[in-house]
Amino acid sequence: MRFGLLLFALCAVALVGMPHAVYAQSASEIQAQIDANNTQLESLQAEIKAFQKQLDTLGVQKNTLQSAINTLSITQKQLATQIQATQNKIASANLKIKELTLSIGDKEETIAADQAAIGKALREMAQGEEKNLFVQLISADSLSTAWQAADRAVQLNRALGDDITELRAIRTELASDRDDVTAAKNDLVKLQNELSLQKRSVDANKAAQQKLLADTKNQESSYQKLIVQKQAAERVLEQELADLGNQLDLIVHPGLLPKVGSGVLSWPFSRSFMLACKDRRSVFGNLFCITQYFGNTPFATANPQIYNNKGHNAIDFGAPIGTPLIAALSGVVSGTGNTDLYRGCYSFGKWVMIEHYNGLSTLYAHLSTIDVAKGQKVSAGQVIGLSGMTGYATGPHLHFGVYATEGTKILTFGAFKGATGACKNAAVPIATPGAYLNPLSYL
Repeated sequence: MRFGLLLFALCAVALVGMPHAVYAQSASEIQAQIDANNTQLESLQAEIKAFQKQLDTLGVQKNTLQSAINTLSITQKQLATQIQATQNKIASANLKIKELTLSIGDKEETIAADQAAIGKALREMAQGEEKNLFVQLISADSLSTAWQAADRAVQLNRALGDDITELRAIRTELASDRDDVTAAKNDLVKLQNELSLQKRSVDANKAAQQKLLADTKNQESSYQKLIVQKQAAERVLEQELADLGNQLDLIVHPGLLPKVGSGVLSWPFSRSFMLACKDRRSVFGNLFCITQYFGNTPFATANPQIYNNKGHNAIDFGAPIGTPLIAALSGVVSGTGNTDLYRGCYSFGKWVMIEHYNGLSTLYAHLSTIDVAKGQKVSAGQVIGLSGMTGYATGPHLHFGVYATEGTKILTFGAFKGATGACKNAAVPIATPGAYLNPLSYL
């Protein structure tokens, strides 16, 4: 009886590592589908890069209506391809979850069978062993019989011990598989959110194209006239902001601000966007997709008709319409606005300002859509809107400003003496001269 139990226990150990034939076949099929998806994904990513090359080429051409429309059209094609790529990743993530679920089911079945085998072996051993090992040894007819009894007991204990060790190993693998499923599901949620943003980006891009065609009546002369109007309106705006800022009775205490170079702010784009900027260094001349720096830069100095020789009070990033923008640091939304609601007011367009907890506030302007509201708490890295070219922007970009909070107010132009013009009722952030800070000092 004991020898039969020993064989039973040894067989149970062998069954532990034996995968189910049905699972092995299913896993193979799933992996084949994942491999096919990965191959297709590589092709889609190559298409996305090709579209980006076309956009970069258009970016250095003369600013005409046709080049602007071509840029929007190619961006739409690129976004459509990015949507396909994301859908491909979602399909692969679902397949991976299915594969892991099958693996979990297989391991759970193995654990259940192994536990049953151990339990049965122990029960049968308890029922069949009326004498314990010590009694068997002293009552044996010969030394040989005693040694056989001892050897059978040792082998049975070893077999059961190995079985339990294998069982623990399978349980560890099972826990790891379940962790992998959780991670895969989290990735899936991120991909679904990314897909939603990409679809919104397409809508924003189409809306911008329709507005451009409506504003210009699809005529080059109207487009060039519109650019001149925006530049002229911006000259007035810059002068008004400077005059109004001087009227503010606010004092900035530099000692209360974070140290320059502290890196307290994150870039207002996703990590993938910033990594892609490195590959486009030849286009922008820098690693960060910056098209205009802070202060009296060569561009600002060479274009006094735009910046009135006062320097640029933010930095601009070249970003396609519909690019997700993220909060550079946690804080509270101190205000949002849309100066385009006031005919002839070419200012920040759609904008968001966030007040942080360290004396800094950040401004995000020329957006196509706004995803937050005044008074809302936001976390660092949270999407607050999509980039665009509203306001006085003549091309898609983000105007990113950093302000000393204590030297900044959100007011209408009409709140100040002498403020007139189309922007009189538009609310925007207005700051004393010393409240404008170089964003690169804190990024």
